[in-house]
Amino acid sequence: MNCLGNLLWIIFGGLITGLSWLVLGCLWCITIIGIPIGLQCFKFASLSFMPFGKEVVYGGGMGSFIINVIWLLLSGIPMVIEYVVLGALFCVTIIGIPFGLQCFKLAKLSLMPFGSTIRN
Repeated sequence: MNCLGNLLWIIFGGLITGLSWLVLGCLWCITIIGIPIGLQCFKFASLSFMPFGKEVVYGGGMGSFIINVIWLLLSGIPMVIEYVVLGALFCVTIIGIPFGLQCFKLAKLSLMPFGSTIRN
């Protein structure tokens, strides 16, 4: 079922959101200081392409909090808006509710991506 959900996800919006993470990762990797943030973006791009069957575990310390604040100010807000709008559009229909819930999961991740890990 996860495979079918991921396939439909890529068709109906996962490709756009995954490419958003990839573009942000490339932009952050332009500077040497931004490379760790860009690598984290690449990790979450893979989650954004195939989110079904995966869980995000949040954690981290003060260093993660500081990087999350910088992330939120520079790149996080547009990502959150993208996921919330897509999630609301998906939740209009009953069939789209699972996709909308995945969008909201990824919106939360867009707020606090650093210090979090992905579990299968």
